[in-house]
Amino acid sequence: MIKTGNPIISIYTEMTPNPETMKFVANKLLYPGKTIDFPDEASAKPSPLAQELFTFPFVKAVFIASNFVTITKTSETDDWQDMIPTIKQFLKEYLEEGKVVVNDEEVVKMKSESSNEISADDNDVVKRIKELLENYVKPAVEMDGGAIQFKSFENGKVNLMLQGSCSGCPSSMITLKAGIEGMMKRMIPEVKEVVAEAE
Repeated sequence: MIKTGNPIISIYTEMTPNPETMKFVANKLLYPGKTIDFPDEASAKPSPLAQELFTFPFVKAVFIASNFVTITKTSETDDWQDMIPTIKQFLKEYLEEGKVVVNDEEVVKMKSESSNEISADDNDVVKRIKELLENYVKPAVEMDGGAIQFKSFENGKVNLMLQGSCSGCPSSMITLKAGIEGMMKRMIPEVKEVVAEAE
């Protein structure tokens, strides 16, 4: 008998520049066109998937994007090799059962003030910064399993928030200073410095 219903889900892993994080990519959209970061278990309320992932003792942080989940392990946990099959199997079953990944109503309650979406009260410089982040930075950092959100712009200084694999990654500061800061200074003369804000 052929079982109809939910499609077969496949999950594959990708290394990220951050040795503490692993990207789990699904052949299904999890959170189309959006990203959400859960730096700890307390923040995971809007996502039943993240809540269940935090029940694994080695999971320190969870980041969910369009078609992948980035998991940060605790530093005491030695190696990804033992954990990958467990997480892949868990994600496969979870998604095949069609369970809720992110509850958007809960996200609205949490309302994150950091966003790259242009709002009506953004000034011209902030609009250009957000466009740059959206068009140039976002695609690159998503490939590495992370995200960078705009926080604020004051006196020539851009504050950004690093999420997913970017958070706590040894090479993220190089990316931030050499890559993003260099590009912004060239393209937006008002920008003098780019800094990362810790969660």
